[in-house]
Amino acid sequence: MTPESQTATLAEVHRGAPSGEPLLFADDLVAGYLPGVNILQSCSLVLHPGELVGIIGPNGAGKSTLLKSLFGLVNIRSGTLTLKGEEITNMRADALVRRGVGFVPQTNNVFPSLTIEENLQMGVFQTPKQYAERVEAVIDLFPELGKRRKQRAGALSGGERQMVAMARALMPEPSVLLLDEPSAGLSPVRQDEAFLRTRRINKAGVSVVIVEQNARRALQICDRAYVLDQGTNAYSGPGRDLMSDPKVIELYLGTLAADVEAAEEDHGA
Repeated sequence: MTPESQTATLAEVHRGAPSGEPLLFADDLVAGYLPGVNILQSCSLVLHPGELVGIIGPNGAGKSTLLKSLFGLVNIRSGTLTLKGEEITNMRADALVRRGVGFVPQTNNVFPSLTIEENLQMGVFQTPKQYAERVEAVIDLFPELGKRRKQRAGALSGGERQMVAMARALMPEPSVLLLDEPSAGLSPVRQDEAFLRTRRINKAGVSVVIVEQNARRALQICDRAYVLDQGTNAYSGPGRDLMSDPKVIELYLGTLAADVEAAEEDHGA
C-alpha cells in the first residue's frame, strides 16, 4: 500500500477527524475474552484533544469490548493503542489512571456501602493529597453531590449513582474519559440529564469516548462517531452527518431504536 492510499484509508476510517496528533489512537485492534475467540476484528478509533466521540452499533457489535480494551480490561491480541504518542497497549488499568485515563462502567460503578464523599475519595486513592483541590472542581460540575456528601451511594437512584461514578472518575483529573452506556436503565428524563452531563464534562476540557445504545441521542451530542458491526468499523463521521445518512438509518438506527424500546419495556416490566 502506498503512503497516499494508506492516508486515504485512514481518512475514510476516521471520517471527519481533525488533523494533528491524536490524544488516543487505537489502530487495528483485535481483542476478545476467550482464547481463540475475537470480538474485535481490526477495529480502529482516534480521539483528538477536546473531542466527544461516540461508539454506536447493534447489540453484540463489540462496542463495550472496544471501550474495555482501551482501559486494559480486555486483552488486545494485535494492533496498537497509544496515548499522547506513547504506546499503552494492554497496560494495566491502574497505570492508565495515572496517565490520565478514566473509565465509568455501565454497572457496579459505585461503592454502595460508602458515602458520596468516600466514593470521591476513592477516585484519588493513589494520590490522596489531590482530594481537597479536586473535590471542589468536581462539585462545581455536579453541585447536587456537594449537598449530599454524607449520603450512602447505595441509597441513590440509578441516575444519581451514574453521577457519582462520573464524578469519581473525574477526581484524578483525566484527559480522557471512557463512558460505557451512561443512559442504560434510566428514565427518559434521567437519560437527557446523563447526556447533558457528558457534554458539560467535555466542555470543561475532558476528551470523551462514549458507548451508547441510545444512538440518536448520542449522535446529537457527539462531534464524531463510529458505527461498529461485528467487531469492526462500518461507518464513521460527524455525529449529525451519520444521523441523516440513509445507509446508517436503514441498517443501524432503526434496529438500535427497536433495541432501546425493547430494553425500556423489559426494564419497566
